Amino acid sequence: MPSPNEITPRLPGAAMTPTLAQASREWARIGLLSFGGPAAQIALMHRIVVDERRWLTERQFLDALSFCMLLPGPEAMQLATYAGWRLHGVVGGLIAGLLFVIPGAIVVLGLANLYVLYGDVPLVETVFLGIKAAVLVIVVEALLRVARRALLRPVHWMIAGGGFVAIFFFALPYPLVIAAAALAGLAAGGEQRDEGAPPLAVTPLRTIRTVAIWLAIWFVPLLALDLALPGNILGEIGRFFSLLATVTFGGAYAVLAFMAQDAVEGYGWLTAGEMMDGLGLAETTPGPLILVTEFVGFLAAAREGGGVSPAMGLAGAVVTLWATFAPCFLWIFAGAPYIDWIGTRPRLRAALAGITAAVVGVILNLSLWFALHVVFGQVSREMAGPLTLWVPELASFDWRVVVIAGVAAVLMLWLHRGIALTLGLCAALGLLLGAV
Repeated sequence: MPSPNEITPRLPGAAMTPTLAQASREWARIGLLSFGGPAAQIALMHRIVVDERRWLTERQFLDALSFCMLLPGPEAMQLATYAGWRLHGVVGGLIAGLLFVIPGAIVVLGLANLYVLYGDVPLVETVFLGIKAAVLVIVVEALLRVARRALLRPVHWMIAGGGFVAIFFFALPYPLVIAAAALAGLAAGGEQRDEGAPPLAVTPLRTIRTVAIWLAIWFVPLLALDLALPGNILGEIGRFFSLLATVTFGGAYAVLAFMAQDAVEGYGWLTAGEMMDGLGLAETTPGPLILVTEFVGFLAAAREGGGVSPAMGLAGAVVTLWATFAPCFLWIFAGAPYIDWIGTRPRLRAALAGITAAVVGVILNLSLWFALHVVFGQVSREMAGPLTLWVPELASFDWRVVVIAGVAAVLMLWLHRGIALTLGLCAALGLLLGAV
């Protein structure tokens, strides 16, 4: 079987491939530092994988990001999985994807356990006050970096602006925005002939085999659990989150909307306020925001039968994580060999360029949404005809966030300090100001 580098040859500008141990240390570092949602996580990966280590070229990174934005599930985790696959095949992809998820999953598991036993955990908000403020600067830096490299033509600026307006002000479905961006990019690319593209190094039979293997990995344990414990809530959780993993495009915010309708109103597993608490915990811990599903699965299983069982909660969390993240490996391992091939086709590449431009608008949307909810304690969603407006309560303005973000801006944008140092200093400053 050819290695991933034989399938997708390295482009000029990329450094030598690291050893698996070297790469694993970096994936662990990324997993521990991946605060702040997809915008900040993509920025962190770009800084380490492209700028510092030069394991991927800018073009490879943006092509993969555009592809991952088309998929259901957490795009940042899938991007990490692709980068790991690119360097060391399936083993590398598994290590990168798992290390991106596991640190945050452990933290969310512990916090969910405290939540179900003792109620909310206000200490977490204080501990992560500085981290959230620093993340604002990381997100802004990411936005500038990606925009500078992705918006190469006036039409790309128009697509990015249109994508931001469509999502932030009109709350249009994320897949619709991406599809429109692809069509706009294709139309702007003009009529070009596909020339000089190398043949695919992966056969349809191998792709079918990959899909079959990962479908089995995904579904067989869940089916076995359902047969072993018929009527148990764990089987119900497995089915619900498997469906969720295939229909929710646009990351954790799309997941939240889906769960608010089903997990809250349909199944009655938790309240809307608890759902928001879960999202808040996921936002202030490392890992993808979609780990809010783990919080929901834990609470649903722990409260089954009217009591509180942390052991059942642990089982519910494990089932939720399996149903949520196993499909991510399926999408990437089946689709990764085609990403560079798509990039060599002018028409498809023009469509990907449109999607990449829309990604800038998506990151701006997430950045502004995150900034509003960090700087202001209360933000309400108001409707003005077809427009969606996020209106902050001015009295809830948190001056501490602005002070810490200013320190983070000096450290990162002026002194060019690393992310780990910045997060550490800002976390300490957050603890200090949290006492105030």
